Amino acid sequence: MNTGKDIAVNFTDGMFKGFYNGKQYHAPDIQAVLSRAWSAGVDRIIVTGGSLEESKEALAIAETDGRLFCTVGVHPTRCKEFEDSGDPERHFQALVSLAKEGVEKGKVVAIGECGLDYDRLQFCPADLQKKYFEKQFDLASALKLPMFLHMRAAVDDFCNIVERNKSRFTGGVTHSFTGTAGDRDKLLGFSNMYIGVNGCSLKTSENIEVVKGIPVERMMMETDSPYCEIKNTHAGIKMVKYLLPSKKKEKYEPQCLVKGRNEPCSVRQVLEVVAGCKDITDLDHLSKVIYHNTCRVFFPHDLDSAADALLDDEET
Repeated sequence: MNTGKDIAVNFTDGMFKGFYNGKQYHAPDIQAVLSRAWSAGVDRIIVTGGSLEESKEALAIAETDGRLFCTVGVHPTRCKEFEDSGDPERHFQALVSLAKEGVEKGKVVAIGECGLDYDRLQFCPADLQKKYFEKQFDLASALKLPMFLHMRAAVDDFCNIVERNKSRFTGGVTHSFTGTAGDRDKLLGFSNMYIGVNGCSLKTSENIEVVKGIPVERMMMETDSPYCEIKNTHAGIKMVKYLLPSKKKEKYEPQCLVKGRNEPCSVRQVLEVVAGCKDITDLDHLSKVIYHNTCRVFFPHDLDSAADALLDDEET
């Protein structure tokens, strides 16, 4: 089965270089991780950028494989980097230049990860988060790109900013969604907004009920790896069928998952839990609908190619 696309993988994280809490347990293993992903039916991965430097690294990683793409942007908890640079406008222009370079290379497919995170104000105050969230719509507008968004405990301010800028971006996804039913419905009020679901979206029975109310036509799948795995303590675990062998990092083996480190191959588990909580038996059809959603926002040329192929078939 084609599992589709994982729209959020943090390949710049140290865990994919073998580092856990500052100590290295194994060699960098992105290639082994990718091999498992492709074998699991994943056909494209979006590598997340969350700062200027991280976005540079995300682009470099994306250039190593034709199936890898990336975002360019600054995460809400890191927006102090604009001020700390000593020249916020110059810092922003460096982001613009990087995004343009990535678009020209066919690798940058969205602006982000950006948004608001009021759960972690200790890293960046709300006023700076709002200022630089809004600023990044300039980038999306100039490059005609969708937005890859983050929202935690900030739905009113988040939606106000999106509302003011809704004509300035082609579409977007609020990824790693963990909000309430009310948050969900406010996001769905924007016609060009999708909601990204991962293991963190499926932790509790309350989370499951909220996800049930997301129309499949407005949903995308992700792992947000190496984070947000579906753990044995999560409400959704009983619906998971796809399992691969894993080893503790201290006993690392390249052919096995690392316990506690999520990977893009596990996006299939997210698909299984969504299907289970929505009483969908045709996993392949669910995968195709979500695949189409993802193409519509991030890979519109794929839809054009599919339509062309369909027309060619009809003509022959």
